[in-house]
Amino acid sequence: MDLAFYTNFASGVAQQESQLTTLQSEVSTGIAVQSPSQNPAAFETASLATDQISALSSDTATQTNIQDQLGAVSNAYSSVTTLLDNVQSIVEQALNGTSSAENRQSLAAQVTAASTQLVSLANTAGAGGDYIFGGSRSSVQPFETEADGSIAYLGDGAQSEASIAPNISAPSLANGEVFMTGLASNGTATATAAATNTGDATLVGQGIASPATAAAFQSGASPITLSFWSSANGLTYTATQSGNTISTGAVTSGMSLQLAGLDYQLNGTPAAGDSFTISPSRPQSAFSLLQNIAATLSQSTTTPAQTAQTNQQLNESLAGLAQYQQAIITASAQNGVTLQAISTASAADTSQTTALQTEVQNATGANLPTAITQLDNTLTAVQAAMKAFSDIQSLSLFNYL
Repeated sequence: MDLAFYTNFASGVAQQESQLTTLQSEVSTGIAVQSPSQNPAAFETASLATDQISALSSDTATQTNIQDQLGAVSNAYSSVTTLLDNVQSIVEQALNGTSSAENRQSLAAQVTAASTQLVSLANTAGAGGDYIFGGSRSSVQPFETEADGSIAYLGDGAQSEASIAPNISAPSLANGEVFMTGLASNGTATATAAATNTGDATLVGQGIASPATAAAFQSGASPITLSFWSSANGLTYTATQSGNTISTGAVTSGMSLQLAGLDYQLNGTPAAGDSFTISPSRPQSAFSLLQNIAATLSQSTTTPAQTAQTNQQLNESLAGLAQYQQAIITASAQNGVTLQAISTASAADTSQTTALQTEVQNATGANLPTAITQLDNTLTAVQAAMKAFSDIQSLSLFNYL
């Protein structure tokens, strides 16, 4: 019996079944080239593009994490700005001279509440549970209230960057130094009225007259003492530093003085024997600033001299508030620039990923309409062949071949 017919038939059906498997795989996966042997060049092109897509996907995950973290930072900065603006309004209300002792106590309570809220905002945790202002120690609550009521920073000033796109990185964390490093008063000098003053004068800074002189004073350690005394020509002032007289003259109402590179205005009338000390500004935490404002508002002001001393402190605190308001605005702006950069990188990565996916599809993707047609035709051919073989087997003559 000649078995060639069976052999040829089996071989043909096996080839068609193999083609069926390949076509079914193409239709189900949408991929025509699944191994290097099918098309080496196309497979290599797709592999390289797939690796790039994977890297971009990793960048996208990093972008999302940083956006979540810095988004929480942005919200916290916004809340802190509102809080400091509210405290500014309270101080200005106290300085307008219309607040009674009872009202000042109420204002002090409001500032105390704001101080507590500031600590809470500075201890904000992000979506992942880490503290957003802890620096590299984000698992530890960064701000802690000590036994004496002061606020200690347990975080650090660490900076870190992460990849958000090919050859592009962005800061991935914030730290709490923005709440701790502001300089007292106007950032150059702090003017303090002597507790023994009996006049109603205040010394209010009006701005920087000489930046170089102001910077030198702030970086130094020698304060300036402004004293008032009676002379034959009336009330006179003398400013001394390190035992040397740097300025002297007659006192007039609303007079201007240039000391420590700053312009000052003398409001009210000092008494003979009164004095002010102008000291270089030193760092004062935002928490201490608000605590000091609350304490100042709580002071008794039954005499014009006491009112003047309280107002002197409030004026210095108002200048300190401005330092922190600007610091928060600057930090918020920098944070916003980072978020914008991440958004731009995200859009670019999405566009590049789409282009790479198209490249992979062009290199290895199946032409589904064609593959489906070929699958149908091959399936029909196999079914027809099997039917024909079955029919031939049923012929009696076939048994004699």
